[in-house]
Amino acid sequence: MIVILLSGGSGMRLWPLSNEVRSKQFIKIFNDPTGKRESMVQRVYRQLKTVDPDCSVTVATARSQIPAILNHLGKKVHISIEPCRRDTFPAIVLATAYLHDVMGIPEDEVAVVCPVDPYVELGYFEALKRMDAQAAKGEANLVLMGIEPTYPSKKYGYIIPNDCGAVSTVKMFKEKPDAAAAQEYIAGGALWNGGVFAYKLKYMLNRAKELLNCTKYQELYDHYEELPKISFDYAVVEKEPSIQVIRYRGEWKDVGTWNTMVEAMHGNTLGHVILNEQCENVHVLNELEVPVLAMNVQNLIISASPQGILVTEKHASAHIKPFVGMIDQRARFYEKAWGEIMVLDVGESSMTLRLKLIPGGTFRYHRHELRDESWTVVEGTGEAVVNDQTIPLHPGSVVNLPRGCMHNLVAYTHMTVIEIMCGEKLSDDDYIKFPRDEKRPHF
Repeated sequence: MIVILLSGGSGMRLWPLSNEVRSKQFIKIFNDPTGKRESMVQRVYRQLKTVDPDCSVTVATARSQIPAILNHLGKKVHISIEPCRRDTFPAIVLATAYLHDVMGIPEDEVAVVCPVDPYVELGYFEALKRMDAQAAKGEANLVLMGIEPTYPSKKYGYIIPNDCGAVSTVKMFKEKPDAAAAQEYIAGGALWNGGVFAYKLKYMLNRAKELLNCTKYQELYDHYEELPKISFDYAVVEKEPSIQVIRYRGEWKDVGTWNTMVEAMHGNTLGHVILNEQCENVHVLNELEVPVLAMNVQNLIISASPQGILVTEKHASAHIKPFVGMIDQRARFYEKAWGEIMVLDVGESSMTLRLKLIPGGTFRYHRHELRDESWTVVEGTGEAVVNDQTIPLHPGSVVNLPRGCMHNLVAYTHMTVIEIMCGEKLSDDDYIKFPRDEKRPHF
């Protein structure tokens, strides 16, 4: 099976655990079968590989998410990079062209497209395999997944099938309705549209030629910003006469708000949390290194991270987005391929960070023109490269990095480093990278 995972999200609805560079799919809120914490993207990838160990996975995402994807999945997946956000139709077309032109997958092969962040059971991925097999038959141009509704939701679009079979042709689509209309649709056999599609690559490339006058990956990539910003449903699905739908009956949650997130949690708390016995229907998620104590409260969600602290009545949590939009702050926690960064303190002309590197973790050889830096090693061993000089590192090592010097950091073990920046401009723009030189030690 060839799978394209669509990875997007702005990170506002699950503030303060999410932020502008840490979308919901990277929050480690679930437990894997061994009890180890895992994120949505790790959970979906693990489930895919459980059902189909040989499946090929390509993640379609923005450049800003690549470090987090590498942090969570390593180099197990292919990545189709969106130069900018243009909605799901351009993203799917670009990923399809990537499969064909870059990975060399023939046009007659089937691709299955699904979101990166559903909370589902293994039966969902068995349904993906059935979609793959059905699309390979060529009876329809598109095969969709229809999720059997459990209540008259106003949040989802609806697929109206022509019959109640396990595989059916599609009569029509309905946009997000009010509760009364949703109930009427369900009574008539309607299914939730889960945003999952299967098609032969040739079909999607032909649609790209018709609608975009382009099918080649490099040309699409180079002119991506000029492509229309349009959803796949609107551009393709609602206009395609040859569609089949496969029914899926099983657990499925669109974990997009705090209310749905805590429903999927294992237990009521995460992190250092104390609840007294009088607390009822309370969920607390704490990423800070100080405890959170809640007493005699009901129906609350409390979330604490370096980004901020949220205290909300559960039903009100769905309306968080406009209030988060009022908060002007930089990301305080984000992940890189080599580890993670936490902002500990921000002053007028200084910033203190904590870097946690994985064994073998390293970042690009670079320099800054507008700031001085220093590294203090708290834990682990490694080495720094400063102007081509190699400096061994161990707990207690201090390395001063005046502006203009070229430098790099390499971790031999798990390593924790405190970085202090001082200067008139502390931004990501002041970062001049250099090509890697084989003479410089790196992993």
